[in-house]
Amino acid sequence: MSVNVLDRLMLYHRHRPPPILRDYVDSFWILQDAPAHARERIVPEGTFELVVNLAENEIHIYDPEHPQPCRRRFGAVVSGAFSRFFVVDTRTHAAMLGVHFRPGGALPFFGIRADEATDRHVDLEALWGTDARGIRERLCEAPTLEGRFAILTDAMLAHRRSDLDLRPDVRLALCRLQERPSGIREIARDLRLSHRRFIEVFAGEVGVNPKLFGRLQRFQRAMAATNHADSPRWGELALDCGYYDQSHLIRDFQAFTGLAPTEYLHWRQIPVKDGHVAVS
Repeated sequence: MSVNVLDRLMLYHRHRPPPILRDYVDSFWILQDAPAHARERIVPEGTFELVVNLAENEIHIYDPEHPQPCRRRFGAVVSGAFSRFFVVDTRTHAAMLGVHFRPGGALPFFGIRADEATDRHVDLEALWGTDARGIRERLCEAPTLEGRFAILTDAMLAHRRSDLDLRPDVRLALCRLQERPSGIREIARDLRLSHRRFIEVFAGEVGVNPKLFGRLQRFQRAMAATNHADSPRWGELALDCGYYDQSHLIRDFQAFTGLAPTEYLHWRQIPVKDGHVAVS
């Protein structure tokens, strides 16, 4: 287990999953937070997340295009692969537990096509039935962090369907798109799929189409590079990350965070969970 103490008001743990889940899950995590800011933007990564509110039996989510009212969900939800950012209420999310899946890794656990959850939050109860409520209650009552992660592991294994494992050709496509965005037609040809069929299969197992997934991977590299530079040279950073030019990078920043790169530099100074950006 690794522990990151970001500041005295925020404790964020990331936990490596057990070997049996490592092909599917990147990490388990828990966040205990009391930030001064009321909301945070969650930046898309092309992955699923299982999120449980340990403090309240609700999760509040805001659509950036229609910020009021918030959408209220049961206190355990599955967040599908998003194509844009969304906003959460930090004050009702003071104690959160979650599973961060690898791309395509959520498919065996929820019994739906991944693209059925694209840009959506689905109540866990709709996927796991009334068992979801009991799982959340046990997670809230567990006295230790290790105990909570063990409950999550057991619940996921109980609901896993081996017949829904990621297709080998989609797994190969993911590897190529994560290394560097490749031509979609070229990948489809190498996998002996038609262009249309490749897009259909990939979206059904990952949740977003391959072009968008590659774009999100490129943007995540740019964000990581930005986070390691006090005063980024935007033009050089753009080219290093695979963008045509600085304007191309700026368009993705605005699309995926709702911020210009210089605005992002300001907000990144506030400690938040991975993939989050504080907003006023």
